[in-house]
Amino acid sequence: MNALEQNRFTEAWAAFGAEVPRPRAILVVSAHWYERGSAVTAMALPRTIHDFYGFPRPLFEVRYPAPGDPALAEEIAELVKPTRVGLDGGWGIDHGAWSVLVHAFPAADVPVVQLSIDSSRDFDYHVELGGRLAALRERGVLILGSGNVVHNLGAIDWSSPDAGFDWAQRFDDRARQLLSERPGDAAELRTHPDYELAAPTAEHFIPMLYIAGLAAAGGGSLRSFAEGYAFGSLSMTCYQG
Repeated sequence: MNALEQNRFTEAWAAFGAEVPRPRAILVVSAHWYERGSAVTAMALPRTIHDFYGFPRPLFEVRYPAPGDPALAEEIAELVKPTRVGLDGGWGIDHGAWSVLVHAFPAADVPVVQLSIDSSRDFDYHVELGGRLAALRERGVLILGSGNVVHNLGAIDWSSPDAGFDWAQRFDDRARQLLSERPGDAAELRTHPDYELAAPTAEHFIPMLYIAGLAAAGGGSLRSFAEGYAFGSLSMTCYQG
């Protein structure tokens, strides 16, 4: 619902988009393209994907008509060799991407490509692949990871829209410390005692590993520019590096 709402998180995304230099293109790693194998969208006109159900009709009417960038897709596939990243013609822009982009780049005039998350790989693979993508930043490409460091839908408390459970806060605090000091070691979070509660499934956690890998490859770190919780079991912390 953040795609339709105005709140402190969507305002932070809008401010981020207004402040950064206009990118040549945007590469998105979204929690919602999670499958075996790594691939990048390579179509000229990606479709807006509504990969959810049970929400109000206005959400299904959102369109994000940004162009794709087939040349960038080929550039990415070449850049990360010998890791294989295939060229995909069937995906598009899913809500993990457009729910943020409608606020950060509302004109939808910057080309967007998405990179799938290979569900068969361990965390170190994702950190390392993120590091290999670092050269794209010097070529004008903005890289966006869209997920949640804490994402446990089974534990949601609808009566606490702005609260975080104690375990969610502990895990989020540790992630913030690690990302600000040693982002290349972000995979260590899988050993945290609250990891199983914070990330009972990995797909929303993994996009952060790509951004951590990027930061580490550049010898930098990540800082949070928005913080908070939703319904006890979701972290809304956002990072920039």
